[in-house]
Amino acid sequence: MDLRLRHIAIGSLPHKDPQKAMELVERDFCEIPFFPQLTKYNKNEDMIIQFLEGMPSFFSDKPQKFCVDLEDDSFLESLENFYSDYEEIINNNDFETLKKYKISKNYSSTFELFTGLIRKNKPQYAKGQIVGPFTLATSLKDKYGNYFIYDDTLKDVVVKLLSLKALWQIMEIKSSNPDTVPIIFMDEPSISQIGSCAYLSIDSDDTAGMLKQICQIIKKFGGVCAVHCCGKCDWNILLKSGVDILNLDAYNFSQNFSIYHNKIQKFLLNGGKIAWGIVPTVSDEIVKNLSLEKLVEIFDTSLKYLTNKGVNEKLIINNSLITSSCGAGSLSVECAIKAMDMVYELGKYLNERYKI
Repeated sequence: MDLRLRHIAIGSLPHKDPQKAMELVERDFCEIPFFPQLTKYNKNEDMIIQFLEGMPSFFSDKPQKFCVDLEDDSFLESLENFYSDYEEIINNNDFETLKKYKISKNYSSTFELFTGLIRKNKPQYAKGQIVGPFTLATSLKDKYGNYFIYDDTLKDVVVKLLSLKALWQIMEIKSSNPDTVPIIFMDEPSISQIGSCAYLSIDSDDTAGMLKQICQIIKKFGGVCAVHCCGKCDWNILLKSGVDILNLDAYNFSQNFSIYHNKIQKFLLNGGKIAWGIVPTVSDEIVKNLSLEKLVEIFDTSLKYLTNKGVNEKLIINNSLITSSCGAGSLSVECAIKAMDMVYELGKYLNERYKI
């Protein structure tokens, strides 16, 4: 898996025209294309809502108000069918049944364009994404207002549903071009809240286990698994989850990340990769003032936080990717384009500097 200093995008764009969004993807991310979430075009592309199709008792006419009634007969029946489907798909490779868990056009305006891009350009890698299981399980509630994360059955459904969403993307990417390797990102912003007052009772090993189950499915079916967290988090959780790629907001949190230097070094020695979120996407004002020189300085500083603690620089460089700090969906279209251009420019510069 040679991803050394490749550049890759994270999640969302602010475009209201899917075709224009994909033109930006093809221009700046032709080596590793992705399908952006366009929430300003369709609210169903919100990272929580986008992956709910196929959830037991989910009705697509009111996705924003989804909750479950654990005692309702229709939920229990759909739960039984869901588990039966999961076993057939995972254990018997029933990919016809997997189609029930696809991301439909009403939940992604860009996925079909994305697979068309793969067929056209035949890239070595292509990036898909799902919301992370912890983030989804701490966003959904039952009819009494209890979060899924506190119910073992609902938590298990979340993990299995997201595994199917990841697998469906892997199969679609591979059917578009068998030689393209799928990279599936799990977006886990809420993991940064573990340890706060809201989640004091959450077991970190249990959270890592949720991620690990999805990673195992991704790897079993030929994908590369990655996790994105854009906050200051306990990186131990993610380092022991079995992911291949860790993606952090290095613009803001690379010093915090370096606290875990011993485990990071072990992760890298075992073939793990760091995706450095160098290009900020927090506001138009910050993006307007970006320069390549400033971004190179941030990258170099991020490296020094680790090398000053004994992690070998060549080991880091050989296992690094470049990304934005988070999705660009909250920016203006003009600034989102600039941010994506800067991800491309930084990747190009670093490749030339390290003669890759």
